[in-house]
Amino acid sequence: MTGKQRLLSVITGGKADRIPWVPFAGVHAGKLLGFSAGEVSADAEKLFSALMEVNRLYKPDGQPVMFDLQIEAEVLGCSLLWPEAGPPTVASHPLAQSTEVPSRIPGPEEGRISLELEVMKRMKDAVGESTALYGLCCGPFTLASHLKGTDLFMDLVLSPEYVHSLIAYSAEVSSSVASYLLDAGADVIAVVDPMISQISPDHFTQFMEDPYSGIFAGIRKKGGVSAFFVCGNADKQIEPMCRTSPDSISVDENVSMEKAKHITDRFGISLGGNIPLTSVMLHGNQQDNMKYAVDLIDSLTSEGLIISPGCDMPFDTPIENVIALQQAVHEPETVREMISNYQKEEIPFTGSIPDYSSLPRPLVEVFTLDSATCAACTYMLAAAEDARSHLKGEIDVVEYKFTEAENIARCRVMGVAQLPSIYINGELAYSSIIPSRQELIKKLEEALDR
Repeated sequence: MTGKQRLLSVITGGKADRIPWVPFAGVHAGKLLGFSAGEVSADAEKLFSALMEVNRLYKPDGQPVMFDLQIEAEVLGCSLLWPEAGPPTVASHPLAQSTEVPSRIPGPEEGRISLELEVMKRMKDAVGESTALYGLCCGPFTLASHLKGTDLFMDLVLSPEYVHSLIAYSAEVSSSVASYLLDAGADVIAVVDPMISQISPDHFTQFMEDPYSGIFAGIRKKGGVSAFFVCGNADKQIEPMCRTSPDSISVDENVSMEKAKHITDRFGISLGGNIPLTSVMLHGNQQDNMKYAVDLIDSLTSEGLIISPGCDMPFDTPIENVIALQQAVHEPETVREMISNYQKEEIPFTGSIPDYSSLPRPLVEVFTLDSATCAACTYMLAAAEDARSHLKGEIDVVEYKFTEAENIARCRVMGVAQLPSIYINGELAYSSIIPSRQELIKKLEEALDR
């Protein structure tokens, strides 16, 4: 089987000669040829060259053309920040002070949508016979968050009809971009919605079930196959996601693959994931990556399984680590023997834990993957910063990014189980769910009173 045949067979419920491998190399692709994250996010020639190097080095069964959830938001009026080692992030929200629901649907020639479509066509001509190409579009809840900002979480309760309308518009944008990508040659449409993990299953059913069912039905009608990507602790969302009928679901390290697969198998939906992005891929060695991959394979049934990073891999992920993962998926028996006696060493914690009882004012600690690259983390940190502004600096806010080795160790010492999370004076307040502005401010005012 070709890699494309292997992956598409698994996604659509068929058999394959081995488990498919899909490295999510977004801006990391640029590292392979010495390009910056910004260059491969905005230059078609550099992006195409980098993707071809991904295809040569990592031998994927499937690969994304771009992993950027800000493309639609940028066209719709959000300003962006451009970090040196990550995709752009949303810096402004055009609907922050408005109850407007836009009506304009971006066209295929607008902004960086045209860049993604151009490179998709070129990749289709170059490797499309052997490699399944993923076209990514921003999911409707994350797109609505980009447009509205953190007030969207309060609107879920206070203005549900407005949220329904805004989500319906965002879903129309997602469907349109999905259609453009299919016309350009995409084999799999991944609707990427990291913010889904930040709402309750009831809110998912109330606001997201119908829009997502429509998106996936539209992809199927055009002859494409679909993937529903979510980040964060989405354990509680797997079954509601399955009810929207995607062809596959992809999750990160916050989700138990074993528990998720029991659910996806019941619905006949394939499952992809969930190599840890930082503790294994970025800061681990080759043996760590091999061991995680074969342990994951050994813990699950192979039918309907895709091995991939938990999300878009960090820009600076060592190339040898990704090659080690590829070898583990392609040759699990050989690799299993190679690492049979290997034990991963924990990263030592050399920092200090604050004495919370003696702090001069409440301390809000925000544990994130990285607020510069993770949408859910961006909005979790924004909620804390907004609360600090409202309280006129009477609280302190610090972010601990899981991309830094010291913070991986800090999370272990403090028992942080899910990202993103907010701790107030050393006590867990919110785990993988973004609080409304009013709720967080009320909790912090109580901390100030003490």
